[in-house]
Amino acid sequence: MITTTARRAAAVTTTLLLAGLTGCAKDTTAAAPGDTAGPVTVKATDSECTLSRAEVKSGTSTFSVSNGGSKVTEFYVYADGDRVMGEVENIGPGLKRDLIVELPTGKYQAVCKPGMVGDGIRGDLTVVGDATTQVDEDIALKQAADGYQRYVNSQSIALEERTTAFVNAVKAGDVAKAKALYPVARTYWERIEPVAESFGDLDPKIDARVNDVEAGAEWTGFHRIEQALWVSNNTLGMEKYADKLLVDVKTVVAKAKVVKLNPLQLANGAKELLDEVATGKITGEEDRYSHTDLWDIQANVEGSQAAIQALRPALQQRDAALVTTLDANFKAVFAALDRYRSGDGFKPYQPTEAERKQLGTVVDALAEPVSKVAGVIAQK
Repeated sequence: MITTTARRAAAVTTTLLLAGLTGCAKDTTAAAPGDTAGPVTVKATDSECTLSRAEVKSGTSTFSVSNGGSKVTEFYVYADGDRVMGEVENIGPGLKRDLIVELPTGKYQAVCKPGMVGDGIRGDLTVVGDATTQVDEDIALKQAADGYQRYVNSQSIALEERTTAFVNAVKAGDVAKAKALYPVARTYWERIEPVAESFGDLDPKIDARVNDVEAGAEWTGFHRIEQALWVSNNTLGMEKYADKLLVDVKTVVAKAKVVKLNPLQLANGAKELLDEVATGKITGEEDRYSHTDLWDIQANVEGSQAAIQALRPALQQRDAALVTTLDANFKAVFAALDRYRSGDGFKPYQPTEAERKQLGTVVDALAEPVSKVAGVIAQK
């Protein structure tokens, strides 16, 4: 199996440096024995994933995940078909992070992924009761979900259009045109990646790097073609990968048009996009052949901002000071990226250590207040 999260494994050093700013959860009071309403504590190690209880009430739940192992880990709540309902990534050894997620009644799996690879250590999770959803209780949150859904739809349509043009160029053997279209198509993908990641294994089929692919699995997607374009400077043998890429993108687009997102998914997705930047993009590992990582970084931050902007009226009601901080920090990140612009795009990204550190600092400063949004949105 190809894992979407394996790409972060190579960035463990970066993850540990970032953890002091963005990885630690707020101090959460653990649920007492027999408690059916408080946070669920999750003990994650290199060989176990133990929940304090395996049944929660419908509505908003908090999972307080502590990593007692030696490997960086992740925690997921999966619905049927490994659809991601919520996740926290890059939990370093000795650290704790919270996942706040809204779950309707049903059967789920709670999953820890030590080393951030493979299918993970899984256990059943049952959600009972008939709590009303946030969007039914709060009109601002309903408008946020609806507004962000429109954004996802618009980006999905553009993703299909630009990927089709990219695929056509690849199949025509037009290397120059394919190289020009590659970062453009990926822009729309990167803006909505948390939504795409929620659809099981579609994300790794489309976006896996070579080191993400486990033994016996075939490497497909954008980066498979990127290697041919920039390393071999041709498209020989890429036709089948181009066709498959377009089929998989169209599948994501069809699913994205009908998926129903809740406000906490928006908040968590905004943070996930910044985690993507911090652990895969700033290092230059994502687009290692084309060095077009800055396009991806810009798109990730734009996608994060779109989710936050959708939530803005609700956030303004709950924590106006946080909104002010978010506005300032988004502005600072975009200003930092503007220094690398060239025409309508960006210069090739081959940063010095000082440049990586400088860009990482402003992203870290943004990730910290974004990590607070889910907790603010969960407030009644």
